[in-house]
Amino acid sequence: MSKSSKKQKTQKKNTPKQTFDQSPKEINSSAEAAPAASDETAAVSKDYDPQSEDPEHHWFHTVYQGDRIPQLTLRAVIMGSLIGGVMSLSNLYVGLKTGWGLGVAITACILSYAIWTTLHSVFPKLFPTQMSILENNCMQSCASSAGYSTGGTMVSAIAAYLLITGHHMSWGVLTLWTFMLAVMGVCMAIPMKRQMINVEQLKFPSGVACAETLRSLHSKGAEAMQKARALGFAGLFGGILAAMRDITTTTWGRFNLPWIPSSANFPGLGALTIGGKPLAAWTLNFDISGVMIAAGALVGWRVAWSMLLGGFLTYAVLAPWMTSLGAIDINGISEGSGYRTIVGWSTWTGAAIMVASGLTMFAMQWKTMMRAFSGLGALFGKKHEETHDPMDDIEVPSWWFIAGVGLSGLGAIILLHTVFDVTWWMGLIAVIASFFLALVACRATGESDITPVGAMGKITQLTFGLIAPSSMTTNLMTAGLTAGVAGSSADLLTDLKSGYVLGANPRRQFIAQFCGIFAGTLVVVPAFYLIVPDASVLGSTTWPAPSAQVWEKVARLLSDGFAALHPTARWGMAIGCLIGILIPLLEKWFPKHRGIIPSATGVGLAMVIPFYNSLSMFIGAALVTWLEKNKPAVNDKYTVPVASGIIAGESLVGVGIALAMAIPGLLESFLH
Repeated sequence: MSKSSKKQKTQKKNTPKQTFDQSPKEINSSAEAAPAASDETAAVSKDYDPQSEDPEHHWFHTVYQGDRIPQLTLRAVIMGSLIGGVMSLSNLYVGLKTGWGLGVAITACILSYAIWTTLHSVFPKLFPTQMSILENNCMQSCASSAGYSTGGTMVSAIAAYLLITGHHMSWGVLTLWTFMLAVMGVCMAIPMKRQMINVEQLKFPSGVACAETLRSLHSKGAEAMQKARALGFAGLFGGILAAMRDITTTTWGRFNLPWIPSSANFPGLGALTIGGKPLAAWTLNFDISGVMIAAGALVGWRVAWSMLLGGFLTYAVLAPWMTSLGAIDINGISEGSGYRTIVGWSTWTGAAIMVASGLTMFAMQWKTMMRAFSGLGALFGKKHEETHDPMDDIEVPSWWFIAGVGLSGLGAIILLHTVFDVTWWMGLIAVIASFFLALVACRATGESDITPVGAMGKITQLTFGLIAPSSMTTNLMTAGLTAGVAGSSADLLTDLKSGYVLGANPRRQFIAQFCGIFAGTLVVVPAFYLIVPDASVLGSTTWPAPSAQVWEKVARLLSDGFAALHPTARWGMAIGCLIGILIPLLEKWFPKHRGIIPSATGVGLAMVIPFYNSLSMFIGAALVTWLEKNKPAVNDKYTVPVASGIIAGESLVGVGIALAMAIPGLLESFLH
């Protein structure tokens, strides 16, 4: 066998993890050109000129297959909308719990494959054929759009607005606001896609991983169904756990529930106290929740142990110390209310760490920023060719971008001015700034797989804090616009990378993403009102809403200044800024020792969520770390499906119970 043949076989066996270590060009040549086992994913070489060095036409002649395989079908859009609407609830739940948003693309792929395969087997007359790989990709694009583009600002800027004003904005305003930002985010990805994916061949590792998952599902039916069953059983377990924990006598009076408590003390340490208060009052106990353990399995070991470290220092060391100094009211430290009292002090240090580290990492990416802005002209540049360019027939037209961003941006400016008293020119600045920040966010995601949404929002908050220092709503809503648009455009560009790897038609995939906006908006807006009936539930142990608290604290700080803070809180902010600056620098100076350097995000986040959440995430990450070393095959096969299933099952049942508890009170308020 020749060396070239051996090399080709090796490339076909490459896992996404191995692929990510290659250069962008190598990634695409190995991930895209290697034909999969099924006929659906076979590359086409007809009419390909091997002398051509144009990456766009190389892809069109060797990979593109969007005209020969079903892609944008009614069943794919319906399935994607349903799954996306459901997963948007899951992200809303997790976001209010942890402040994070979790990707739904791989979960949606596995779910749709399992559901459609089951329906095809049970009802062959109603569902006579399987979905093609490009239909599945189209479906996950629709689902991702519903989850990514509609809920981002809901758990951050919108929830922070509720904390500051004490009341919800009207249903109509929130629906329009969510829809406008989602449209703008989807359309912002149009000019970025052709330059960053087609021409520059940026990595977008998560997009490649999702494409490889789809190939695995469609080429290995038995393994695909095993993953799907694992996800289903994990979801059932998570749902039962949530039901046994959250259904109480106040939900349905005839049941004597819950069967299990929401938290538990450490074995043998229940009588131990700190400062005369039991450990549970300091949140030093176990949380009976699978979501946090599953989330820890996905976030990784470094972030998880950093969260455990930050949580222990905050709740076992700093909080008792601050109560002795009078910075934290000792009378407010009790089981059930201790977290709210402590976080009123600790948020300032935690927010300072996250903001400083985010801005420092952003500043350290100056080369990325320069490349982003220097390539601005290339985004809209069009090649002048004598012959017709076939890429123009499948790419999204530039006028779609202009029309989409123009109309949605105008709608957002009108809402900012008429509802939130933001001047026209400041609204226009926010819309224009969202494009440039989306440009950088997309490039950062393509190069590192990390979307710096937090830094995007803080940059705008700081900017408008200088322009309009006395207006907290201006600060929040303009920052919410730029961060939401930048984040969703970068995340959706990851989906377009999956389609690029598989040879999908980008125009049809964009339409699927646009359809997902409606499903996400219709589901997530009423759900937010129902599970968060008023501001009092935010910052509680039920809904910690750490992201919203960071946004609120920054907005208040930029409005009121530092004088209202306790001196220890001001010192905490100063020290937090130094820590947030130092950690990224240490990562840059000592890249080989990055694993033992704490994650600034992990430490800062641990200071704005209860300790038991950090502990649960540490447990999940520790389990996966053990599996990686001792059972790598089991880890590669089951970790993502099981973790995704637990998150989906528990969060959806948890949201359902919260809705069941909220609806009677909501109906009563309507009747009165």
